[in-house]
This record gives sequence, structure tokens and C-alpha cells, in this order.
Amino acid sequence: MSAARDYLAAHGVQEALAAAVSEVLRSRPADPILGICDILTAKEAAKASMSAASGAKFDSAGALLSVGELPPLRKLGEGKVRDLYEVDAGHLLVVVTDRISAFDVIMLNGVKGKGKVLNQLTAFWLRHLAENGLGIEHHMVTDDVAQMPESCKRHASILEGRSMLVRKLRMLPVESIVRGYITGSGWADYQKTGSVCGHVLPAGLQLCAKLPEELFTPSTKAELGQHDENITVSQASEMLGESIAEDVSKYARRVYTIAAAHAAPRGVLVADTKMEFGVALDASGGAPLILGDEVLTPDCSRYWPSEGYEAGKDQPSYDKQYVRDYLSSIKFDKKTPIALPAEVVGATIEKYIAIYKLLTDKEPVL
Repeated sequence: MSAARDYLAAHGVQEALAAAVSEVLRSRPADPILGICDILTAKEAAKASMSAASGAKFDSAGALLSVGELPPLRKLGEGKVRDLYEVDAGHLLVVVTDRISAFDVIMLNGVKGKGKVLNQLTAFWLRHLAENGLGIEHHMVTDDVAQMPESCKRHASILEGRSMLVRKLRMLPVESIVRGYITGSGWADYQKTGSVCGHVLPAGLQLCAKLPEELFTPSTKAELGQHDENITVSQASEMLGESIAEDVSKYARRVYTIAAAHAAPRGVLVADTKMEFGVALDASGGAPLILGDEVLTPDCSRYWPSEGYEAGKDQPSYDKQYVRDYLSSIKFDKKTPIALPAEVVGATIEKYIAIYKLLTDKEPVL
């Protein structure tokens, strides 16, 4: 076993050891070391084949940075984290990479396994919300590659665990943020004006204080590389129409309250979360909203442990705030992509896996 460990350490793939050893223990080959090496060789060959076939790009630690082409699917583009493909006239394939962004800048390296955690957690929340009174539909058709069209199944090796077949929607031009606690840009606005997105708040609130009630605080939806800007509820109404804006506020706050109720007994506070809504492609005026994009992931939400929570100070978190804090500590210019140190990458995936386990009561499939 020590020879296998040395090989793995030298090649920076220690994570593969645990999986290979587990597989060997189940199959009990005559030569365990040879069995481990065979498993690792097969997995590396599969990864190389996957990369060559699709043009997928990985960083030096094995994080998936770009999916590449998935013929016959038409690639529509890449967002900060997700690659998007057209399946047919009514459906898209969303593939979640391991890219990580902060301050609207995509870093040079990724966080291996992050995309799978995000995809699987979004799928969990969409099902949970539907089963617990959300009251509107969501865009997910399936996150099971085996249930997807053949055009998707043929790429199962790269899609498993990190992809979702969704309905095409006409997305609304605002992002919907709900805040249960005052932190981040909400705290910055409050310090300057005493209000957040037009909501006048009591004087004397401390950093990370629980708000009297959850607040709907919309923002603009900036182009890639640009920065979202907080807007008032009145401005959102002007952009969407009053009736649609009221529905967006209603259902965004419902997403938050359902999530907070689920998280609380698990020792987790949902500080805030961001989501997006759309309508069916052929919708006319008054069409019902549909919840789209990612939902309640550590990329779009702030999750805090309830144990030790105290207003007036920054909170430990299970989310991307850790990366933001690191970048702030090195005076990141919020413009130029950099490579995150290995220790920051490692701590980030640990936090993402931890919140997944707390919220779902199971391990992510990595």
C-alpha cells in the first residue's frame, strides 16, 4: 500500500487513493496494490479520453474549467460557472463546472468537485421547495443523465453529477435577493443611508444582525465581467411591471422562508440568498413565474452556523464568503483573475461539502 501512496503523493492525486482502496476492498483482488494501480490507470485514461473527446479543460489539480463541445448539442456560451447547451427548441442542458468567481471575476483555477456539489444541491432544493409549498414551478426536468435525451447520454462521463436538463425560459432582467440578516452589500448600503434597496431599517443595527423580517432586495443583472448593482423595489417595479414585481418578491421570500425553516434545526442560518425567475418562452402578460438558475447553493447564498452566532462581528460561513475574505485580505483589485492557493481551494471545497451534508443529510456524489 505504501508504494501506491507514494505514487499518488508524487502525482498529486491523493483523493483518488480513498476511492481506489474502497473499490479494492469490495472486490478483494489477489494483489491489492496491483488492483489499486489498475483502477487509477483506468480512471486517468477515462479522464484523458473525456478531455480529448469534448475539448474539456482542467486545471493542474483536476478541476473542470470548461466542458468544451458536446456534439450534437449546440453550445450557447459560458457563464461564470455554468456552460450552456441547446438540447431542442424547448430545453437546455446546464453543466456546472468547477470554476469559481468572486467580485464578478472568474479565477484562473477551479475548485475540484465544486460543480457537482452545486448541481446536486440545486436539485435537492428544487425538489424540496416543490414539496413544501413554493406554489410555482421550477425549470428542472431532470438531473439524472440516464433520463436525458440520447444527445446528452452520450456524454455521460463528463455530465454525471454536474448537469441538469431544464426548460428554456424567458428570464426576468433582475436578480432576486432575500436577506434575513444584514451583511455584505446590504450592510454597506445601510451604513451609508440607513436603508437597503428602499427599505428603511431601524437605527443602530449591528453587522450580521437578524432583520425584523426577511427583505426582498433586487439587483440588476450585469453582463459577464460587470458588477450587479442593488436597486430599489420601486425600480424593480418599473423594470418588470408592478404585478410581476410583487409576485417576484412574494415567491423569492417564500423560497427563503422554506429554506430557513429547513436549515434551522440542522444548525444552519440562511443569512441571504440570490435567485432568478423567468416565464415560459411563449408566455403572455400575467403568465406565472418559474424558478430558474441555481437555487440556495453556497455560491449564491450565505450560510452560517447557528452555534456561536452573535451580531456585531463577521460570521464563520459555509460558502463563497471565505474566498471573498481571502481576496480582500490580499487587496485583490476585483479586476484581474488570479490563481487561488491550494489551501484556499481545499478549505473551500470542505465548506461546500459540509453545507451539502448538513442540508441534505447525505454525501454529495463526487
